[in-house]
Amino acid sequence: MRDVGSVAVGVARWRAVFLAGFVTLFLLKLMLAATLSPFGDEAFYWQESRHLAWGYSDLPPLTAWLIRLGEIVCGHGLLGLRWPFLLIGSALPWLVRALARGQFDEKTGWQAGALCLVLPLAGSLGVMAVPDVPLTVAITVALWALLRAMQRDRLRGWCWLGFALGVCWLAHYRAAMPMLAGLLLLSITPRGRQQWRRTGLWLAMGVAALGLVPLVISNWQQGGAGVAFQVAERNPWRFHADALVQPVEQAIACTPLLYALLLWTAWRCWKRRHEGAPWDVVGIVSASFIVLYFALGLFADDLRFRAHWPLPGYLPLLAVLPVLLREHAPCRRGWIAAALGLALAGQLSGLAYLGLAATGERGASVLAHLKVFPARFVGWTESGAAARQLLARHPAVLVADNFMLAAEIDFQLGGHVPVYVLDSPLNLKHGRAPQLAIWQRDETALRRLHGGAPMLLVLDEKALRVHERADWLRTLCGRIEEPESLLRLDLYEGRRRVAFYAGRVPSGVPGDAVMDDRCPLWQFARTADAAK
Repeated sequence: MRDVGSVAVGVARWRAVFLAGFVTLFLLKLMLAATLSPFGDEAFYWQESRHLAWGYSDLPPLTAWLIRLGEIVCGHGLLGLRWPFLLIGSALPWLVRALARGQFDEKTGWQAGALCLVLPLAGSLGVMAVPDVPLTVAITVALWALLRAMQRDRLRGWCWLGFALGVCWLAHYRAAMPMLAGLLLLSITPRGRQQWRRTGLWLAMGVAALGLVPLVISNWQQGGAGVAFQVAERNPWRFHADALVQPVEQAIACTPLLYALLLWTAWRCWKRRHEGAPWDVVGIVSASFIVLYFALGLFADDLRFRAHWPLPGYLPLLAVLPVLLREHAPCRRGWIAAALGLALAGQLSGLAYLGLAATGERGASVLAHLKVFPARFVGWTESGAAARQLLARHPAVLVADNFMLAAEIDFQLGGHVPVYVLDSPLNLKHGRAPQLAIWQRDETALRRLHGGAPMLLVLDEKALRVHERADWLRTLCGRIEEPESLLRLDLYEGRRRVAFYAGRVPSGVPGDAVMDDRCPLWQFARTADAAK
């Protein structure tokens, strides 16, 4: 009776820890979701939600569909943009708990859920409206369903697996990774090879294939633009040694001690993969995400944030970590407490960083002199307000110099004014140029539809990298006729600089832009830089 009582007390204590942490974290994330300005990609996803389609030149359709649902329910605004992602992301700790509880016991489930809350990449998921939210949650559901289906071989488990994998395909092209991880599991483990003979597996694959239908349709409609961008255009496919720092990036993203624990857990699961459930599934799947993404990163995209790629591989490790700690490290409580304390500090630091960005001039200015200044989250409210005021005084065709600025101003104006986009190299780099052409919001459509009309050009002078700016800015005088400077926003001690020019839309089809050192738009930007 004493043992039963102590077990019950332990379960209750860990349940209380989890629930208190979950509620606190959810409230913090809710405050951020309601106040943090959208960053450029988020704003573009919002634009996609206003043009519902089977898919887009950068992504499958699910992110846009969720944003559209959010605004139908809550109206236009930050909460309307993000609440579906906030709810989906907040389900992740409960899924990790369910994963651990199904394989072990109630206490392990609450412990695993608590670990998910302190892992920075996982606990903060859902603050922003990004495709990784439904993708990560769907992969976790798929893993939970696969474990149940392999153990019980019931139709419900296989259907859940197929449904979750289908959602992955609707969320992102990186759905290929869980499919590859599953193929490895079914090929190299004895229990996995047995599944090929089960009808449920083929049913699950048939259901999952339905998620590919929108991808096939959209790529057919767009001439393969989505596949071309994700597979070829964004990836150099050559070795770049700077990507060898990926483990350091992961250690910073997860916090170093917890990252070391996760790698140790992955190694223990790999060694026990021949023992069957859950070690074979967790070992193969986690190792696939961690190792294959590291290998891919050595040759693939080296320009964009990638620390979140292996996250779905860490989550099943959290489910088994409490068990392994009880078995192998019962006397190392101080070291484990330090790892969890550091992870919690990392989680709170990340949220505090976003909180500073959300408070605008008061908070983000604290970070103005740091390399980690949140440039993608600030300055948009001021830019949108200035564009609204200038349009009221100078009615004109509104044009931004890149897709990100256009999307942000469009969001601030509530979609009431069409925003055209110049053919910036940023549009190509992020795979948005084909989509802008489809929407007839690119420079070609601008000249064809509004040649000779008054034009209000909004210029983000620091959107491109330093070595790319000069060449782009020198071409702008060929993209606006008779430019006249109206307003310059010099924000956050020069970290954000947005300029507004009145002029006229050139006529004719855009040709090769001529770089002109005498262009006043370039001269003004250079003078502003020299003054800092």
